[in-house]
Amino acid sequence: MTEPTIEKIRNAMQGARPGIAAQITMAPRPRPLRPPEGSHPRQAGVLLLLYPLRGQLHIAFTVRTVNLEHHAGQVSFPGGGKEEGDPTLAETALRETREELGISTDEIEILGPLTPLYVPVSHNCIHPFVAYTPRRPLFRPDPLEVAEVLEVPLVTFLDPSVRREDRVEQDGWEIVIPYYAVEKYKIWGATAAILAEFLAMIP
Repeated sequence: MTEPTIEKIRNAMQGARPGIAAQITMAPRPRPLRPPEGSHPRQAGVLLLLYPLRGQLHIAFTVRTVNLEHHAGQVSFPGGGKEEGDPTLAETALRETREELGISTDEIEILGPLTPLYVPVSHNCIHPFVAYTPRRPLFRPDPLEVAEVLEVPLVTFLDPSVRREDRVEQDGWEIVIPYYAVEKYKIWGATAAILAEFLAMIP
């Protein structure tokens, strides 16, 4: 299992996006992939942040606190809703990352966007951005939003054995919930779908 270099990832981000075809492989099924016609979901930005640690590229995730209104206790990328002062959704993702993780974003390089993804539960349209910083950030997470920072080697997700699924009954329907098994956590939902598209682009 060969880990891709940041140079290969940077080059891959110049190519086409696999989009929904990749996202759906790790999205709960069934689920709507587009907002209802005529609706206006909140626009949000999240950051898939890569950085070196102990000789390997890592990805930073947040474990959300249990008191949040949406997605409490879940593993997510840092990010949140666009605010009036944000000139772009990439700036939204950077601002939210600063606020949630307490890090400087001065050295962060935005490598490019991934495909936007609609999240029915929070009625958000999430715009993911892949980014890189040459040094491991000094994390000072906001305790009101972040219970833990989860630092996962990128190579972990290249092992097919971490891709698993649960099946649950809800309102008479069987729902398939794919997830990435990482330590004691299940990375699922929008985070897993975004991650699946990114991984599909890695050479």
